[in-house]
Amino acid sequence: QVQLVESGGGLVQVGGSLRLSCAASGSSFSDNAMGWYRQAPGKQRELVATITSGGTTNYVDPVKGRFTISRDNAKNMVYLQMNSLKPEDTAVYYCTADLKSGWKVYRYWGQGTQVTVSS
Repeated sequence: QVQLVESGGGLVQVGGSLRLSCAASGSSFSDNAMGWYRQAPGKQRELVATITSGGTTNYVDPVKGRFTISRDNAKNMVYLQMNSLKPEDTAVYYCTADLKSGWKVYRYWGQGTQVTVSS
């Protein structure tokens, strides 16, 4: 079982920055691939960024060059640094953890944190 709690969301103007944090507990954090998803109003949930247990990162095209995912295994934390924010970044952002159990992988979700970018 993994518990994830996001924080750091808020209201920011276009071009501003926010850093989202995700605190994980209840698992072997360093072994888990982590990620950030987001869901904008009226839209489906979409992937934003991932980071493997080995530190390999991946980003979707709309956020490449602007967002950075990172992890601090000593603190069981995952971060999403968001720079040059755009109105289309407005969404609820969710932290995820992929936990391996044998050949299966279970995905756990936080409750989300709201990010609003005003133009």
